[in-house]
Amino acid sequence: MESLGLIDFIVFWLVFALTVIAVVYGNLKKDTDNLLDHLLMGRKLTLPMFTATLVATWYGGIFGVAEIAFNEGIYNFLTQGLFWYACYIIFAIFILPKLQTNKHMTFANLVYSEIGPRAGKWTALLNIGNLLPIAYILSLGKFLELTFGLDLITSMSLGVLIVLCYSLIGGFRSVVYSDLIQFFVMFTSVVLVFVFCFFKFGLTPLESLPDHYFSFTGKGGVGETLMWGLIAFGTLVDPNFYQRSFAAGSRKIARKGIFAATIIWMIFDLSLTFGAMYAASLQGSDYFNFSLMTLPFGLKGFFLAGILATILSTLDSYLFLAGATFAHDVLNRKSIDAQRASVVIIAFVALVCSLFSNGSIKAVWSTLGSISTAALLIPMLFHYFKRNLTERIFLSSSIAGVFATILFQFFPTNIQPIYFGVMASLIVITVMTNLKLNQQ
Repeated sequence: MESLGLIDFIVFWLVFALTVIAVVYGNLKKDTDNLLDHLLMGRKLTLPMFTATLVATWYGGIFGVAEIAFNEGIYNFLTQGLFWYACYIIFAIFILPKLQTNKHMTFANLVYSEIGPRAGKWTALLNIGNLLPIAYILSLGKFLELTFGLDLITSMSLGVLIVLCYSLIGGFRSVVYSDLIQFFVMFTSVVLVFVFCFFKFGLTPLESLPDHYFSFTGKGGVGETLMWGLIAFGTLVDPNFYQRSFAAGSRKIARKGIFAATIIWMIFDLSLTFGAMYAASLQGSDYFNFSLMTLPFGLKGFFLAGILATILSTLDSYLFLAGATFAHDVLNRKSIDAQRASVVIIAFVALVCSLFSNGSIKAVWSTLGSISTAALLIPMLFHYFKRNLTERIFLSSSIAGVFATILFQFFPTNIQPIYFGVMASLIVITVMTNLKLNQQ
């Protein structure tokens, strides 16, 4: 990796120190210590807070996204950008108005209240599986390995320990206040790389890239492209989106925050995509090392801090919410101590899973996303827009989606497993709903 100057280390540790200060400051402002404050910051998220924590939480897989952009160009902007923007807007316009945002604590809690207790428990287990931050622990491990020369296992273990230290202190409040710093640093650092490349090299280097870099289907074809579209629809059943909406000061704040976040994500995605394409055309090295070679001293350290902020902001949110869901919705334990213990348990499980993964962030990401989307998307859409969904139909449809998605992971086919999962879920829910109507 390109050598860093003293100024880079100063900038890097300064940003880290500011994050710690933000966490401490946020906890000093806390005027109550109850479960509502621990899980949702008392439902007092302002528009800037909501936007910052939503943006920061949603982008921890920067190594995976950069890998896709480096290898396939603007295909990344479609699969990791445009599909998702559409789903964010759908959530804000069509789903958010249907939520009783001042009533529920988690997404699984919503399902428990509106569909049934068994459906709530099942949803909680699915959410925990989706929230296990395996890909983000891998990303953090690779970052620390590249930056400080530690081995991958030590890097992942140390990274998880650091996140646990501040996540356990103030709960969701700590996550939000750290996100305020991390949001600014992660966004600015990625945009800076693109700006420097554009003014230093112009657009000429991009012309040397193969044609597939400018194809919306990349090298994977239409099937894989649409798979990412289906995974993006998982936003409509993503527990982080629901938790932020429940924590907002009002439904209006949540809606405006989602719109603002979408614009910010678009700028971020474009900057990252073209930055990675510059890396592929000029150096043939990965986005991370190329950025360090391109930026001047001082900004190298800021970029490193931005990458770290991008990963940490998602890792802490996923760990916290998975632990909260486990304690609140699976164990039915409402104490803050139970919440903290659950976060530690989830962190250990996620770390072990990371150690035994094959190291591919993209593979982990798509697999977990496929299962969660196939299991919950169709049943929840039926619940929101048909309002005649029984718990039995919900569970049957959801389990069918999980079973089909996992089953077809083991069959050699050109069709992505998520298609079979969503189709199985849709068939089961359609048949059972029609049978119910005929019986009436």
